[in-house]
Amino acid sequence: MPLALIILLPLTGACLPALMRGQSSRLLASVSALPALFSLLLLLSWLPHVMSGGEAVVQQLDWLPSLGLNVAFRLDGLGLLFALLITGIGCLVLFYARYYFEGSNTSARFFTLILLFMAAMLGIVLSENLLFLLVFWELTSLVSFLLIGYHTHDHAARLGARMSLVITSGGGLALLGGIVLLGHAAGSYELSVVLDAGERIRAYEHYGLMLNLILLGAFTKSAQFPFHLWLPHAMTAPTPVSAYLHSATMVKAGLFLLARLHPALADTSLWFHLVTLTGMLTLMVGAFVAMFMHDMKGLLAYSTVSHLGLIMLLLGLGTSMALAAALFHLVCHALFKAPLFMMAGYVDRATGTRDMRRVNGMWRFMPVLMVLSGISAAAMAGLPLMSGYLSKKMLFTESLLLSTPDWAVVVIPVWVALAGLFSVAYSIRIFHNVFFNGQPIDLPVWPPASPRLAALSPIVLLALATLLVGLVPEHIYSALIQPAFSAARQALVDSYDFSALGGSVPMLMSLFALAGGVLFYHFRDPLFRLHARLPEVDAKEIFDWIMRRAIALSQRRVFQLENGSLQRYLSFILATVVVVVGIELLAVTHWDGGVVLSPLDPLTMLAAILLCLAAIGVAVYHHHRLPALLLLGVTGLFVTVTFARFSAPDLALTQLMVEVMAVVIMMLALSFLPQTSPKSSSGFRMGRDLIIAVLMGLGVAAFSFAILTRPQETISGFFLANSVPGGGGTNVVNVILVDFRGFDTLGEITVLGIAAVAVFAFTHDLHLKERVVETNPTHWVAEPHPIMLSTVARLVLPIALLVSAYIFLRGHNLPGGGFIAGLITATALTLQYMAGGLVWAQERMLSPFRPLIGAGLLTATFTGLGSWLFGFPFLTSSHGHLHLPLIGEFELATAMLFDLGVYATVVGATLLILANLGKLMTVAGPGKEIG
Repeated sequence: MPLALIILLPLTGACLPALMRGQSSRLLASVSALPALFSLLLLLSWLPHVMSGGEAVVQQLDWLPSLGLNVAFRLDGLGLLFALLITGIGCLVLFYARYYFEGSNTSARFFTLILLFMAAMLGIVLSENLLFLLVFWELTSLVSFLLIGYHTHDHAARLGARMSLVITSGGGLALLGGIVLLGHAAGSYELSVVLDAGERIRAYEHYGLMLNLILLGAFTKSAQFPFHLWLPHAMTAPTPVSAYLHSATMVKAGLFLLARLHPALADTSLWFHLVTLTGMLTLMVGAFVAMFMHDMKGLLAYSTVSHLGLIMLLLGLGTSMALAAALFHLVCHALFKAPLFMMAGYVDRATGTRDMRRVNGMWRFMPVLMVLSGISAAAMAGLPLMSGYLSKKMLFTESLLLSTPDWAVVVIPVWVALAGLFSVAYSIRIFHNVFFNGQPIDLPVWPPASPRLAALSPIVLLALATLLVGLVPEHIYSALIQPAFSAARQALVDSYDFSALGGSVPMLMSLFALAGGVLFYHFRDPLFRLHARLPEVDAKEIFDWIMRRAIALSQRRVFQLENGSLQRYLSFILATVVVVVGIELLAVTHWDGGVVLSPLDPLTMLAAILLCLAAIGVAVYHHHRLPALLLLGVTGLFVTVTFARFSAPDLALTQLMVEVMAVVIMMLALSFLPQTSPKSSSGFRMGRDLIIAVLMGLGVAAFSFAILTRPQETISGFFLANSVPGGGGTNVVNVILVDFRGFDTLGEITVLGIAAVAVFAFTHDLHLKERVVETNPTHWVAEPHPIMLSTVARLVLPIALLVSAYIFLRGHNLPGGGFIAGLITATALTLQYMAGGLVWAQERMLSPFRPLIGAGLLTATFTGLGSWLFGFPFLTSSHGHLHLPLIGEFELATAMLFDLGVYATVVGATLLILANLGKLMTVAGPGKEIG
């Protein structure tokens, strides 16, 4: 069974609710839950293999192996544990959302985004290739931004979404740099290699920089201090988002990454200090602030921050079973935090507020919810017989096993015990304040309605799971935690002895945390009054102020440099090149390398002189647009001749077609511009530009002379040797374009198609001012479509199309190919527009241009994908020779299909651009849509 199916199910399933907009939330939730449920069942089918101690299952599809980028998936105990949490709690959240959005017909966007979010998280935990993991990593940041800002009309939601995006995507950039260094240190981006190269990675000269960059990515994603502020301010999202994001997905990604890379990066002093200290600060800051939050979701958010710090602390400790304790608490936290958020959502919907100073005494209205929430709150507080009690005792036990450094031996046990005190206090507070603590105070909705029993089923299942973990921890540990621990450590590990958790010191620490938490909550009123006197700080507003100032500063600096003058931009660029390259060239002592240059013949000298004169003419006559344009065309033609002179016929043909099309486009633009332009450059600018031009010319000439007179080896030998056996063609240029560097070509035609569609969109409803009328309009002929031009154009068209077909078919072995053939076809069809007019030509076009672009891109892409069916990397071409009666032997290559896609894209894009620019020239204005 392909592991990719586990990700593809929710990814493709996200399309279903998007296609069912306007339907009820019940129907949308049911449809959305199906792909998530199927993914969960597929994961459960792998559970016996993982529990039996099986090796990691790796499935790989080559994508760009030369860059180390492959579509590779990995399923082991660690990935399975996280994937089960993602899909299992995801299914329950979808079921919960069915009732949360009840009565809403606009929830389709939520269900689409939540399935995309699930797929992105599954991609992170099931990726074998680190570069592939990065793609999903950034996708989670993007989708979470959309989920947090789900209520687009709410200013606070927009601020919270932007804060989360800036912080997590900034960390993603740091992670990108760290992963690149990690791949360089390990020699591969495949986890199978990276995890076995721990000693080499830790001895890497840039280990410190690499570790800091990776930790920045993990800390920002998992809301570690001081990057934790985005998480509490993400509470503007709908409660199902909060329940999912806090329990099983976004915030657990950074923890997963550090657990996954533990064998490669951990067990160093730098790891211990960075990870442990960050976890300690996050643990305490989150626990302290949570106690004083009045908003239910705010308290739960800061408690999540605290628990994330606890897990991060365990990941950094380095004791023998600290990683196991981290994974165990991660599961416990997911099971008790999701139902508490669901409770907050139900209470908010029933009362109209989340303020715990007003929401009191809900046990009278929601007795079942009270019992279920009590179980989860008790687990969060770490009361005996609860899952949280076991994970807290594991934390206390591991903290006491530290022997180095000296400060940690005392500080960390005291620190975690004090944090445990706060966790008891805020757990008591959310349960007591919501369900007891007197009568409700001025609720917006009265009386509160109790949720139906069916709506409570997700909370029931999670509460039962919490009790199950607390009652039979050994079974849960052996089934899920131990395989994950073994996968994270890359070694077989023993079972955890839960009976040893009853030691005297951990027991005393637990009693201290429990009694201290009860006392702290009992004396909360004076502490709240003291906290209320402190200045109120709104992190969102501060962040928004920083963003506004940063944007304003950037705009001022940009406007100081970018004033709209291309002349200024070129002067900056060229002056920088002159200074940077000139310093290096001045250090050259021997310019002549000893290799004799080819002698110059008179004809070549004449062409070079004419080329220089034409280029100088463009600069001298640039105020007179038409002569300047003609001289510019002359320079292009001489460049074409240069390519042909030095045995580059493919480049010569391409350059010739590009010059023709460029002149046509600029002629279209000139019809809306005055034929002359005023003098705009001062004497200083002209002198500056002349100096820069001379220095650049001398530098390029000297550099070229130094290179050409030195012996050198180029990569051309490789392509010449492998063109026929590797690509099946004798035209090396075409083989490079459609085979060796086919991915580059695919990217180029994609950009060309995007540019053409952008021109179409820009000119769709564009109305320009009337054409500039000259006092002496001798530049334009009286007849817009001369009969001689129209007659010749119609005769030329079939010949040009025949030449285009000939150039296309012979391109694999002789100069030609899809790109050149496409330009020839486009030129011939453009001539029809010029000769017969826009309306006449458009009526006779057999195909619209946008579908032609799409067909070309799809043809090229599916040709590349076809190689996967035979187990080869993307865009691998195949070729062979066939013999047919009468015709004889001939060659067939899949590269021809790719070239056909290039041809269609070039024709469609070129004509779409020219036709839509040309329609602006008509007297009637934009006219009928073209393309």
